[in-house]
Amino acid sequence: MNSQTGKPEPRRITILGSTGSVGESTVDIIQRNLSAYKVLALTANRNWEKLVQQAKYLSPQLVALADPAGYKKLSDALAGTDIRVVAGTEGLCEAASLDSDWVMAAIVGAAGLRPTLEAVKRGVVVALANKECLVSAGTLFMNAVAAHGATLLPVDSEHNAIFQVFDFKQKNKIKKIILTASGGPFLKWTESDMGAVTPAQAVAHPNWSMGAKISVDSATMMNKGLEVLEAHHLFGMPSEKIDIIVHPQSVVHSLVEYDDGSILAQLGSPDMRIPIAYTLGWPNRMSALSAPLDLTALGSLQFEAPDPVRFPALRLARSALQTGGAAPTILNAANEVAVERFLAGKSTFLDIASIVEKTLSRMPNQPPETLEDVMAVDAEARRIAGEIKIFGEAAE
Repeated sequence: MNSQTGKPEPRRITILGSTGSVGESTVDIIQRNLSAYKVLALTANRNWEKLVQQAKYLSPQLVALADPAGYKKLSDALAGTDIRVVAGTEGLCEAASLDSDWVMAAIVGAAGLRPTLEAVKRGVVVALANKECLVSAGTLFMNAVAAHGATLLPVDSEHNAIFQVFDFKQKNKIKKIILTASGGPFLKWTESDMGAVTPAQAVAHPNWSMGAKISVDSATMMNKGLEVLEAHHLFGMPSEKIDIIVHPQSVVHSLVEYDDGSILAQLGSPDMRIPIAYTLGWPNRMSALSAPLDLTALGSLQFEAPDPVRFPALRLARSALQTGGAAPTILNAANEVAVERFLAGKSTFLDIASIVEKTLSRMPNQPPETLEDVMAVDAEARRIAGEIKIFGEAAE
């Protein structure tokens, strides 16, 4: 509270991954509430142009670019300002280490693990939009959250929905949690048709506006498999108490079923600003400025069971959770490489799950005990996934 004005001090914010879809939505909310927030740091992967635009508007203390190749362009564009420019993994970690109150962890992929852990170590509120932190290093990450007294708020619409209706004081009364899945753009396609899917088709999600990698994960339903692993760590629920149900309208974001037969659900428009605003305003609520949900206009909502044959990624993720050890880390790393190969036109859509499965079968399951162990497993899985032969070539 400001002693002179009697008004609350602006909340100090760091956005890790500010130029991605979640980061941009976070920036949008903050720009509409500038008096309530002070941005200390922004980071991006390669998009230095967009980072410059955001920095000039929000005036952070520091900006960080993961790719050092763009450092000079970013530095030149911000010359004459008081904004400090850094690059590389160490730069991202420096951004995460600044004295902010709230950190949006929205760096896509395993690259977000180290800087997000830096934020956790400060014991602040971390809004987690990075699945891979919990998939690749779930036990290590949650132990760090507990050890440093950090507050972890899930941003994924599904886990955010569960968080809102999960009674932590009566966890023993929860029968199961139910993750909803849109089914992606190929929900009704045959396996034969999916073999000819193009990257442009795979990134065209019917409901959500997301980045390319996340959109492809939605199309393969690997995103839902990763969310099962994420939910296991966030809510301490075993695999058999985590269900998946396909809900094409993406209006019911997830549900929690209790022993008394009650099922509590969180509903909302398919707009990431809603869960972001929930975490940004927590423990209070704030306006997300999104379109209101009109149930009468929708008329009806559909639900169906997912098809594990056409979407084998679900089986692979469940198996990785049950196997434990290094399996989830391998699963995530191989999937990132497989998606990159598909988006680059070097493999087919159906090859994604195949590459992941082959990588899992070729690596030993030595449980990682430290962050360095996790990164070593991640690197080896990427190497193997990148070398797996496809397009009918003989297997290695």
